[in-house]
Amino acid sequence: MKLFNRMPAEVRAAVDPADRVLTYAEGPDGYVIAADRALYLGGTRMPWFQVDRGSWDEEGLTVVTTDGRSHRARLPEPGRVPEAVRERVTASIVVNQYVPLDARGGVRLVARRAEADRLVWEFVFDAGLDSDDPGLRALAEQALEETRRSFGV
Repeated sequence: MKLFNRMPAEVRAAVDPADRVLTYAEGPDGYVIAADRALYLGGTRMPWFQVDRGSWDEEGLTVVTTDGRSHRARLPEPGRVPEAVRERVTASIVVNQYVPLDARGGVRLVARRAEADRLVWEFVFDAGLDSDDPGLRALAEQALEETRRSFGV
């Protein structure tokens, strides 16, 4: 977004009234809007706590959500959007702790700040570990309780 430019009406109309626009960029498929509480990409609102990571290349922006879905936006002139995505995703992470579970591997415990200062916890198991294994789930739950106590959250 260029300094002192007026925000296009399409950008204002696309954003939830409770969200404050930080920056935006227009691509061939529409606007990508970084707001204080969410990213708007392809007409979809993604709260920051649901965005796992973003990456930028000469073609545009790729965002991966915490459920593993990938979203792509072509942006020939990205402006400050990549910087805002990085800052907002980083700011949403409250705890990021790796815990070994057994000889096969471990789990990353990630707490993200959601709306109303609620924390959303995520288990990210090492590759090759079955996240549905009841024994591993029990170990991960125990590790989560210990992590919550140690971080006071």
